[in-house]
Amino acid sequence: MRVLLDENLPHDLIAALVAHSISTVQGLGWAGAKNGDLLKRASGVTEAFVTMDGKLEYQHDISVLPFGVVVVDAPSNRMPDLRPLVPEILAALERVRRGKVEHVGRSGERRNHLKKT
Repeated sequence: MRVLLDENLPHDLIAALVAHSISTVQGLGWAGAKNGDLLKRASGVTEAFVTMDGKLEYQHDISVLPFGVVVVDAPSNRMPDLRPLVPEILAALERVRRGKVEHVGRSGERRNHLKKT
């Protein structure tokens, strides 16, 4: 799967996301792009966008995107906080579909709890 990592995620995460073709916002020269512009640019390059921006889905209509979004909710964007979430991120990448959002980490736990009640 072609995956684009947002600039708020460390490059060290690339090695952990095995079996995927990973690009980064910085690597594509898009660092500093506003979310709307970034999402438009990503349309032709990715099947999944991984970010820590929890507000993204409320600020933009994800349902019209030709790729899925994985939102990671961790205490920080440092690898010691992200490494335990790698299995969840990989699972979310398998589940995510175009125009849909998958949550990983603390927000995912809260959402899953809310769905069960």
